[in-house]
Amino acid sequence: MARQAIRRKPRTQDTPAAAPRATRLAVAGYELSAKKARVLPWRWAADRLKRSRQYWIATTRPNGAPHLMIVWGVWLDNSFWFSTGAASRKARNLAANPGCAIGTDDAGEAVVLEGTVETIGTAHAEFDRFAAAYKKKYAWDVRETAQPVHRFRPAVGFGLYEKRFEQTATRWDFRQRDAAQGTAAGRSASTAS
Repeated sequence: MARQAIRRKPRTQDTPAAAPRATRLAVAGYELSAKKARVLPWRWAADRLKRSRQYWIATTRPNGAPHLMIVWGVWLDNSFWFSTGAASRKARNLAANPGCAIGTDDAGEAVVLEGTVETIGTAHAEFDRFAAAYKKKYAWDVRETAQPVHRFRPAVGFGLYEKRFEQTATRWDFRQRDAAQGTAAGRSASTAS
């Protein structure tokens, strides 16, 4: 009797990727309580990434100095998409060093992600989905700006619910998941760890 091959359903834009590995966050100098400790599920973070209206972006200047700014963007298909003027400080920083950090606007239920960005052109297959989501969220057509669009892919993330910090401080690692899926983010991040 012949064995039938098991076919996996291909991942589409509506099929969520596997959640990143979640662990308790180790914070030097803090003794986090083991009582009632639990890691936050990735869907908790994804909900906050979708809900946030403004996002913090931290980039590095060519001289090594930090640069922190607010951007608008959308969380779409496990990536953060945003636009910024090509001549802006953050765009120039990202052109020289694509590594950055993104944070949500509510520090009481914070999500902070570290990763890298890539510039996405208007001909990219997913650009129209981003533009439609951006227009729905901000009532503004990002295509009118004719400025670069960036897609941020996380390598690691951190989350905490301030009122229960000791029990909820969580770290998410995307590198193993992305390496298993063969994405560029997983390959580059796994060599950096």
